[in-house]
Amino acid sequence: MKHFSHPARYRHVSRRANAASSLSGFFKRLFAYAALFFVGSSLVLVVALAYLPAPTSAFMMHQHVDDLVEGKNFRPIQQRWVSREQISQHAFTAVVASEDQLFYQHNGFDVDAIAKAFDRYLRGGKLRGASTISQQVAKNLFLSPAKNFGRKALEIWFTLLIETVWSKQRILEMYLNIAEFGDHLFGVEAASRRYFGVPARQLSAGQAALLAATLPNPLLLKADQPSAYVLKRQSWILGQMRNVGNES
Repeated sequence: MKHFSHPARYRHVSRRANAASSLSGFFKRLFAYAALFFVGSSLVLVVALAYLPAPTSAFMMHQHVDDLVEGKNFRPIQQRWVSREQISQHAFTAVVASEDQLFYQHNGFDVDAIAKAFDRYLRGGKLRGASTISQQVAKNLFLSPAKNFGRKALEIWFTLLIETVWSKQRILEMYLNIAEFGDHLFGVEAASRRYFGVPARQLSAGQAALLAATLPNPLLLKADQPSAYVLKRQSWILGQMRNVGNES
């Protein structure tokens, strides 16, 4: 009985197929391990920040990167963490009234606002953001200012995490401590001292509303030199503050 061996070229094809299969399996395992590491590390980070002050934020670090790219001299970030008890209740009410009046009702996403923004876009309008305070915390704390689908997916992930792990009060406390209020100026404590010469716990309703009025663009809308638009927005926020329940 004769035994026939496969031609050499078939043996080579088989080896290449096996090598390709092994390589594919390696990358699948690598991707799975990377995904598990990301999920686990992000969960540990969010749990830790439920109790510890945030030493910095992605946006603060990005400010230094921007300075470096633009060839500017190093400038320190002005920011000082303060606990919820050291922040005026007016500040909490002002940012909810200004930025996210359904903050205490939603679970991180304002579905109606997102739908309306998308509908405007489909009708030819600009795609405007419908970010909640929770989404802004996720973005400012963990992500870069870049606008792409990958970053948006990460924003959704971190928003879900912080809404699951943190209380609403903790989300607001974090927001007020890392929000940008001016050039190299972050957090309500540093902003309060620079613009009004008082600690955050002494902010009046008018001062808190003025700070909140600048939040859409604090580099353009200035609390120390408020334009007519900023003053009009401050007045509107003060009116809304009377209607927004303070649950902080």
